[in-house]
Amino acid sequence: MLNLASSWESVPTQPSKQDRIIAAIDLGTNSLHMVVVKIDPTLPAFSIIAREKETVRLGDRNLKSGELKPEIIEKAIAALGRFQEVAKTTNAETIIAVATSAVREAPNGKDFLQRVKTDLGLSVDLISGQEEARRIYLGVLSGMEFNNQPHTIIDIGGGSTELILGDSHQARTLTSTKVGAVRLTSELITTDPISNTEFQYLQSYTRGMLERSVDEILANLEFGESPRLVGTSGTIETLAMIDAREKSGVIPSTLNGYKFSLKDLQELVNRLRKLSYSERAAIPGMPEKRAEVILAGAVILQEAMTLLGRESVTVCERSLREGVIVDWMLTHGLIEDKLRYQSSVRERNILKVANKYHVNLEYSDRVAKFAESLFDQTQGTLHHWGSDERQLLWAAAILHNCGHYVSHSSHHKHSYYLIRNGELLGYTETEIEIIANLARYHRKSPPKKKHENSQILLNKHQRQMVSQLSAILRLAVALDRRQIGAIAQVQCEYYPQFQQVNLLIFPSQPDDDCALELWSLDYKKGVFEEEFGVKLVATLEKSSVAKLS
Repeated sequence: MLNLASSWESVPTQPSKQDRIIAAIDLGTNSLHMVVVKIDPTLPAFSIIAREKETVRLGDRNLKSGELKPEIIEKAIAALGRFQEVAKTTNAETIIAVATSAVREAPNGKDFLQRVKTDLGLSVDLISGQEEARRIYLGVLSGMEFNNQPHTIIDIGGGSTELILGDSHQARTLTSTKVGAVRLTSELITTDPISNTEFQYLQSYTRGMLERSVDEILANLEFGESPRLVGTSGTIETLAMIDAREKSGVIPSTLNGYKFSLKDLQELVNRLRKLSYSERAAIPGMPEKRAEVILAGAVILQEAMTLLGRESVTVCERSLREGVIVDWMLTHGLIEDKLRYQSSVRERNILKVANKYHVNLEYSDRVAKFAESLFDQTQGTLHHWGSDERQLLWAAAILHNCGHYVSHSSHHKHSYYLIRNGELLGYTETEIEIIANLARYHRKSPPKKKHENSQILLNKHQRQMVSQLSAILRLAVALDRRQIGAIAQVQCEYYPQFQQVNLLIFPSQPDDDCALELWSLDYKKGVFEEEFGVKLVATLEKSSVAKLS
């Protein structure tokens, strides 16, 4: 197994023409962070060459509507613009940006992301709580040696807390709970110093909210396992900094690997609860803005440790941002050999959802192969989508019929709902929305602006993707109308001068006239013809060919 700690630690690497520089931005509830890394693909390893942080408080939303406030949106856009400039000066080839709970929950969250795209040309991916947890796991795995032992990871953010159980190979449990340092401070604390009544409610509320996640972690432990607890993010780093300064008088050069006990944490919580904001801010090692929310964050850690039965927590300075980098490296094949299991996370989760909803995989796999074949043969002529879009089409093809699990009637609409709410790991919220829409439109009416699910898509580019790829998926479904593999292969011939596509159909059996498949193609081709501005002519070839493998 890959020795992650030694391979991916933040150590200087010799400059090389192969080195690639990537920036990752995390739009959190409390602050915006960016890390810029240099990747050496030959190891594979990355070293951190720049960090940026701006306290923006996206979680400080309108109390009545829950919307992001206009002044906070302006502050966030200005900060992201500065981040872009830093990334540019470091020669970063790309910026990967993700948004978490504050943007996810705000009614105008997607409008904000569209504004970022319009003003800055920066695409921000909205990710689910579970997907956030998965990338946190990857970040920690990149900076800490697990020694094939299970580890529990806690990441306390502004709006949510992720609890993860994982080992050197995989994340066994990924949970996200709506308790965060900013959220609890704004919703539960009105006194300064906090009153006894509010403090007791803060403790019991936090414990109640964390119980389900902790139960999930404990249920996935095998007999005799006692995992080390690893803590990430600003709250835990601040608590570690205060602990270190008070014990030794100095802050360690790195907090990575620093350990402090539950007993010390409980003593600190008891001190913090008696202090006012200005007194907390005066504690050596306490960042001024962290002083506002530190008590709630410390209580979250204390209750989680108590529920988990852990006596100490070890700090890891890597988290979501670094996990975003690792995920990028995985999807670009830079570390596939070393972490093969992680690199196939998308495919595995699609198949997991397919099994959950009793999808006939033999059938859906044939539909997926037809969809990919049609996509490949029309690429560069009828459309110009790339490998990322092809992968989304594959996912939709595998899951297009999962709605049968609910009901045969309107099953395409049920497929949309099941995919949309299926917590598909490895995908952003936007990508899940696209997959769900592709499945939704594999039959019946094509996408229309009045459809609610169509309106959720952020922009014209995404709507066009759904319209064109769903038209291809319709043909792929028609090609296996009887679900028996009657058609072995299809061949597309495009004649631009006539605006015509000839579809040559090769049967699996020479004596099969494939009448039902041809009828289904004829019935479904209208959407494809209208979308691509062509006439589609399907012809059955007399000679059969070998089935696609």
